[in-house]
Amino acid sequence: MVELVETPQALAGRRASGLDRRAVYGDLVDVERLREYCLAKPGAWADNPWEHEHPVIKVGEGERGKIFAFLSAGGVGVKGGATREVADEWLHRFPGDATVMRYIGRSGWNDLSFGGAIPDDELLDAVDESYRLVVEKLPKRLRPQ
Repeated sequence: MVELVETPQALAGRRASGLDRRAVYGDLVDVERLREYCLAKPGAWADNPWEHEHPVIKVGEGERGKIFAFLSAGGVGVKGGATREVADEWLHRFPGDATVMRYIGRSGWNDLSFGGAIPDDELLDAVDESYRLVVEKLPKRLRPQ
């Protein structure tokens, strides 16, 4: 089994922000609070290419922007790890509340449910890591400052 480890970059970013996320986003993460959280990230913007009830959140400019969060009423789809093996740790830790995303799951994407066994802080950490993984794959000229 692969152990899910917070990268030094993600940990440093979270600590450097000095932000008490619970004070800003409340005790319970839901789709609206998570949308606000995602959009507060540098270069993040909402898009609705499939006209779903909730948008996807992208980073990068225009059509070259890449999704880092798929929002839904019941949870969020995130890049759970650089590989499927790393992303599978979510499935082992939170069976039923973490599932492989349809169509893109083979690339390390997971759906994580709100209000279940996954603590809200870990949902926010998962979004942070998804953002980091997506940004690092963008061409340097498209990365946010």
